[in-house]
Order: sequence, then structure tokens, then C-alpha cells
Amino acid sequence: MGKSMMNLDRLRKKLDEIDMTPFPISDEELCSRYEKLYTGAVNDVLREATYMDQALPVNIMPLRMEMASCGIAFTIRSNPDPTVGGEMELRAKMLDDMPANCCVVWDAGDDIGAAHWGEIMTASAKARGARCAVVNGGLRDTRQVLAQDFPVFYRYRCSNGSLGRTKITGYNIPVKIGNVYIKPGDVVFGDIDGVVVIPRAIAYDVLLRAEEIKGNEKEMKTWVHPGFSAVEMVNNGGYF
Repeated sequence: MGKSMMNLDRLRKKLDEIDMTPFPISDEELCSRYEKLYTGAVNDVLREATYMDQALPVNIMPLRMEMASCGIAFTIRSNPDPTVGGEMELRAKMLDDMPANCCVVWDAGDDIGAAHWGEIMTASAKARGARCAVVNGGLRDTRQVLAQDFPVFYRYRCSNGSLGRTKITGYNIPVKIGNVYIKPGDVVFGDIDGVVVIPRAIAYDVLLRAEEIKGNEKEMKTWVHPGFSAVEMVNNGGYF
């Protein structure tokens, strides 16, 4: 009797394949319109679409509370490694491949021993037209990063440089941070309440719906007054 082989095609398609189908509008316009929203509204739309786990871990927060930025995911993955061979060459190639309007998403896993982002990475990303960075790892050169007015969301600060402590193992590949699976090309949006990831296939529709909700919330605010009925508000489609 022949062996029954496991069919992994559906799993491979879901996890491995990267879809870069263009949006109906430019990347720049899409990101700029997201930046006029706020993560709570976007997260509510994702929940409405049954996407319940799109917020990055709560310890990834903006360097400045007023920072709000959106970009197209350009991913990097690294692991602790005490060697240095090939690292600078790979970093140089990674930087040259970094596209405009991207959000650099750096996943350092559970590493807590090194800084993965700093002054030079910030300057290099800005020079290539990146919009922001989300670092599931360490930040250093904080004053110099702040001076460049580049939105950075990060997990911790550490003065240890990464060379000789960690190595990039790949870039422009799917990564997972917390419960969120992130593919290159997804939309990443962060503000004072953290970072949410919008899958590329639904990112334009989510934008339109979130813009609609933002408009509706202006009307909802007018319903809140002394003596207003919370039950009536809910019956009219409001929420708290």
C-alpha cells in the first residue's frame, strides 16, 4: 500500500507566498490617508472583518508619544550570534533593497542583549524614503534618533551595538511578532496606542471603512450630552 503524503500546498500558499498586487491608489497616498486615522479605528475595522490578532505586543511603543506613521512592510529577521562574518555585506544589500514608503519591521525574536536600530540605521532608512521603523528589539543612540524626527516603535533600549552580538538571518520574508504574522507588502500603522498590521489583501478596504467610521464618530460625539440615552445610542448603531 502506497504511503499517503501530507498535502502542504494550502499551508504553503497561506504562509509562504507573498502577494504584491498594487493598491487602487499609490502607496504614498494610502499611507498618508492611514496617518490621518488612529489605530483604534483601524483595529475596530479589522475586528469587524474577523481579524482579531493584528495588534503587535503592548510593549512595542513609539519613541515619542506624538509619533504616528504608516508604511508598507519591509521585514528583517535576526538572531543572537557572536560572529561577524558576512554581516556587513548582508546589511549593505538589505539597505540597497529597502524601498520608498516602507515601514522597516525588524524582528529580533526574544533577544534582549543588543540594540538593532540606531542613528545610522535611521539615517540610512530616511535616505531611502522609508516612512518609519518597528523594532521588536533594541534601540540605541536615542538622542540622535530623536534629532532625525523619524518615527520609531521599539521594545527596549540598550547601548550594546548589534555587531558581534546578533546577525540578520533574512529580510523581505514573512515574520511573526507576538500573534501577528507579517508579510512583506502588508500595511503597518502605529501611533500612541501601539502598532497594528493590516494584511495587504484587505488594506484598501480597511482604509475606506476606517475613514467612514471616523466620520460616523464625529456624529456620535454630538449624541453625547446631559441626559442622553446610552441605549438609544446603541440602537442607532453607536458603541462605547
